[in-house]
Amino acid sequence: MGDAYMCASVQELGKRYWLREGAPATFQQMLAQTIRRARSTPFWALKDISFTINRGESVGVIGSNGAGKSTLLRLLCGLGRPTTGEVEIRGNVAALLELGAGFHGQLTGRENLYVSGIVAGLRRQDVTAMLDTIVDFAELGDFIDQPLRTYSSGMQLRLAFSIAIHVDPTLLIIDEALSVGDAHFSQKCLERIERFQKLGKTLLIVSHNMHVVQEFCTRTLWLQHGTLAGDGPTADVIAAYEAASAQPPDAIGLDEGLRVRLQ
Repeated sequence: MGDAYMCASVQELGKRYWLREGAPATFQQMLAQTIRRARSTPFWALKDISFTINRGESVGVIGSNGAGKSTLLRLLCGLGRPTTGEVEIRGNVAALLELGAGFHGQLTGRENLYVSGIVAGLRRQDVTAMLDTIVDFAELGDFIDQPLRTYSSGMQLRLAFSIAIHVDPTLLIIDEALSVGDAHFSQKCLERIERFQKLGKTLLIVSHNMHVVQEFCTRTLWLQHGTLAGDGPTADVIAAYEAASAQPPDAIGLDEGLRVRLQ
């Protein structure tokens, strides 16, 4: 597909952090930490990541804990700035990242709904017009006017997912959120994701559940130690990932024989 079909582009993306030491107990410890920090080595959560997602694609992201998945998603959502490279998104993004992200505990569910809708680019009257539909899908009833701090994790998921799918995003990003809900609502979410795909929308799913990735994603990205170890058909990338995961930890590396590239 040509550039006109592009939904998201990531080029030579890198994100660097500086590892922090524990709080010093004495002035001498603070001074020693300051000196060491001047000579510290940076930690790259992501390094030289490049890929393009076209409109209508359903893409999975897999990798072990600490591989850089959450960092990548946050940068795709505009939460933070890259250290190197760039991210380009054409259209609006709705994301279910860590549970409760973007919500305010002291605000009611209704108030959070308005805030989230306006942040997503909707006018207040647009949010009002779809409010009942969002609340009905979330199955929150009168709880919509209770403070979010009184919600269970499952109730927060219901509200977040319902908002995300009703703001008509160009790109929907889901990060393991569906594992929190009950079986009934999880199935309801999966059915709505299928409908979302049939409308030609773009989907990015991060999950440790390979069955979910295989069911919804035709293409998968594999992150390993902050680099892109695989990018290609889902079945091939998952097979390479599982083969690498079966090796002893000190034997797992970016073996060229395990790399999968999208042709």
